[in-house]
Amino acid sequence: MKRSYTDEHARSGVHAPLPELETWPNQYPDYEIEIVTPEFTSVCPKTGLPDFGRIVLRYVPDKRCLELKSYKTYLQAYRDLGIFQENVVNRVLRDVVKAAHPVSATVAGEFVPRGGLSTLVTATWNRPRRAPRGKL
Repeated sequence: MKRSYTDEHARSGVHAPLPELETWPNQYPDYEIEIVTPEFTSVCPKTGLPDFGRIVLRYVPDKRCLELKSYKTYLQAYRDLGIFQENVVNRVLRDVVKAAHPVSATVAGEFVPRGGLSTLVTATWNRPRRAPRGKL
């Protein structure tokens, strides 16, 4: 039986080079930032057809905040990248966590229906808690 989707399709775009996400020093504690990208586009790695969607990044910064122009440039680089929708959301989350080291972050991708099906993919990361000093 021939598989229509290959492991190569599944890995497509996951490790592709993308523009660097820049950060700047955070000045305040305990607040949340939400960044909405209403016109996100990427490409299906199997069909080559465009995927359209809305990406929402919600994060609680620690010492660094994302610089918005670099984030916009980063997301625009997906425009010609063959990558599954699920991988888009997880890749954005991974790259934001790596760049900004937030307290927590959630990325949601709401993709336009294709063939009558819409897709909502959500990925969340929370900083691991450390044991209090002097206690095990």
